[in-house]
Amino acid sequence: MKMGGAWLGLPVGQRLLALGHEHFSSTWRNMLYFRKFRLIVCLIGLSCAGLWAFYDLTEFCIFCEKSQDYLFPIETFRRIEGNFSQLPDVDCQKNPPFLVLLVTSSYHHIDARMAIRQTWGKERIVAGKRLVTYFLLGSTVNLRQQADITAESQKYKDIIQKNFTDTYYNLTLKTMMGIEWIHRFCNQSSFVMKTDTDVFVNVFYLTELLLRKKRTTRFFTGFLKLHEFPIRRRRSKWYVSKEEYPRKTYPPFCSGTGYVLSTDVASQIYNVSESISFIKLEDVFIGLCLAKLKIHLEELHSEQTFFPERITFSVSRFKKIVTCHEVEPSEQLSYWNHLVTETHG
Repeated sequence: MKMGGAWLGLPVGQRLLALGHEHFSSTWRNMLYFRKFRLIVCLIGLSCAGLWAFYDLTEFCIFCEKSQDYLFPIETFRRIEGNFSQLPDVDCQKNPPFLVLLVTSSYHHIDARMAIRQTWGKERIVAGKRLVTYFLLGSTVNLRQQADITAESQKYKDIIQKNFTDTYYNLTLKTMMGIEWIHRFCNQSSFVMKTDTDVFVNVFYLTELLLRKKRTTRFFTGFLKLHEFPIRRRRSKWYVSKEEYPRKTYPPFCSGTGYVLSTDVASQIYNVSESISFIKLEDVFIGLCLAKLKIHLEELHSEQTFFPERITFSVSRFKKIVTCHEVEPSEQLSYWNHLVTETHG
C-alpha cells in the first residue's frame, strides 16, 4: 500500500480494483516470462538433439583435409594432392633398403617415436640386409606443434608428412601417404611394413622369416582377418555405416597393427587406390585394394607370429614373434634391451 500516494484518496472499491489490476498485470508478465523461458529451453533442447543426431550420423572428420572437410562419405578414395611437407633423408636408388618400416604416428607420440628410434626402429644391418624406419604424420593447425615436427624432422630425418588433418579417421590417408612415398621414392626396396607406435617389432625374426620365405613379389602377410563383419554400433570406435560400406562382410585383410608386403604390391595398391571405395578403416581399405588386385594373403610362418593384442613378455617368447601390440615407450626399451642382451649379446 502506498501510504503517501494517490491510493488513500480513492474509495475502497476503486483501491481494490487497482490492486486487482496490478496483480493481474504482474501475473500476465510472469506468464509471458515463463513462456519465453520455456521457448528458449525448447530451442536449446532441439539444437542439442540436432547436433547429436548430426554427429552420430556423419562421424565428424571422416575424410578431412585442410582445404575442405568432408562430413559425408565419398564414393572413391582420393589421393592427397600436393608435395610432401617433410621427407626423410634417404636415397633408395643409391642404397636401397631391404625392409622399410612405416610407423603411423602423430605429434603427441614423441616419447614413442624416441623409444622406437633407440630400439627396433634404429637403422641397422640384419643378416646382411639394411633396415630403415620412418614415421608417418599428418599436419596440425597449431603452428608451434608444426614447428616442433619440422625441427624433429630436420634432426632425425625420418618423418614423412603431408598436408591433411591428423585424426584417427584419416588413418587411411596417412597409410596411403606412406604407400605413395614408397611408390615414388623407394620402390627399389624389397619389403615394406606398416605398423603403429604402440607396437613392438622383432626385426631380427621378421628378417629371418622373410629371407626364409623367398618371396619378393605379390606377397602380403600379417595377422590374417578372413571373415570379419562391419561393426554397425554407432558408439564403437570402428563403427562403419551402411552408406560407407554396404556389404555384409569385409574382404580378407590383415590387422593394421602390423602387416608386411613386397614393394611391388605397394605400387600396385597406389595405382589401384583411386578406383576403390573409401573407408576410414585403413586395414580394410588395403584389403579392398588387394581384392581388386587379386592378391591373396599368406601366413608368414606355420605358427602365429603377428599378435594384434598385448602378450606377456619373456625373452623365449619374444624371440619367435614379429609383433606385439599395446606396448608403452618404457616397455619398448625394456623388452628390446632384454631381447638383444640375451639373444645377441
